[in-house]
Amino acid sequence: MAPDELRAWLRLLQTPHIGRGAARRLLAALGSPQGIFNAPLEALRALVTAKPAAALGTPPPELDALFATTLAWLNADDAGAARRVITLGDPHYPSALLETADPPLLLYAQGDISLLQGLPSTLAVVGSRNPTPQGLETARLFSEQASRAGLTVVSGLALGIDGAAHEGALSGAAPGQAATIAVVGTGLDRVYPSRHLKLAHRIAAQGLMLSEYPLGTPPLPPNFPQRNRIIAGLARATLVVEAALPSGSLITAKQAMEAGRDVLAVPGSIHSPLSRGCHMLIKQGAKLVDSAQDVLEEFGHASGAASATSAANADDAPHPLLDALGYDPVSLDALSARTGRSAADLSGALLELELEGRVNRLPGQLFQRCDSA
Repeated sequence: MAPDELRAWLRLLQTPHIGRGAARRLLAALGSPQGIFNAPLEALRALVTAKPAAALGTPPPELDALFATTLAWLNADDAGAARRVITLGDPHYPSALLETADPPLLLYAQGDISLLQGLPSTLAVVGSRNPTPQGLETARLFSEQASRAGLTVVSGLALGIDGAAHEGALSGAAPGQAATIAVVGTGLDRVYPSRHLKLAHRIAAQGLMLSEYPLGTPPLPPNFPQRNRIIAGLARATLVVEAALPSGSLITAKQAMEAGRDVLAVPGSIHSPLSRGCHMLIKQGAKLVDSAQDVLEEFGHASGAASATSAANADDAPHPLLDALGYDPVSLDALSARTGRSAADLSGALLELELEGRVNRLPGQLFQRCDSA
């Protein structure tokens, strides 16, 4: 993109009182940002109200600084992770987003932009920022198996399920395979949460970082529900692993449904608040999935899914205490009642399983197995 064209796009998006809908109307009628700024005031007033029409006549005060920052970001040497600004009409703009009700006008991209054309093989994985250990493991395993099957996993880089989904996709990717897309709610020169800094660098190198927000944008709360429409729009199907009522994950699922995309949900305990969102989605028509095979079948991978699922579900070795635990959090007293074993005996056995990474100890003296159901 030529510098003058980039500057005009940034000016349009920074102009006060110009939302995405108004900007799309202006672009549809006048062809380009340059065409908008060259149009007479009367022509602008025919498309938008008087206040935004007048605002278009004056460059925003922050434009020069943002333009310089954006040029510097685009020209930075980042060890092969290409940086692009992609606008409506750009051949690299994801066609999947053009099919949605509210496509972003401009996208900042860092990494492999070929992933933006991958709707038939893209799975969104979303869920709670405060999941159970079982939920984390489910998100990681399902995403790993999806990546092994050649799918791209898209999520939001948040704590909890998002981070596990990205990690799983990167773990399952073959050498050289671009595995995952992170759609973030900040500028791409910032990483939120900060503990995902290394993960963000890995995604830029083996996937794609994506944002509609200008460089320098901090983690503002309204931005995260907004970015969810991009996650849903990029994916052929959206998988919700754990979600409370209400939650951002349910917003993503709703937007996927509105875009005519499939929604999948992992069921859980009727007693867990983190299962209620998934159960509501299933009641509304989302597909219940309890294995990686169920997910892969949505993408036509039924023949190869069974081996992937068996690998995801296999225990290191049969263990009767794991069977007694089930897959929901359970107290020591309840486990003692189920097995007839003393609390002291169970404590030792649970500690061994915990050290083996097969059981998690939860707050409130609860225990949960952490292999996939």
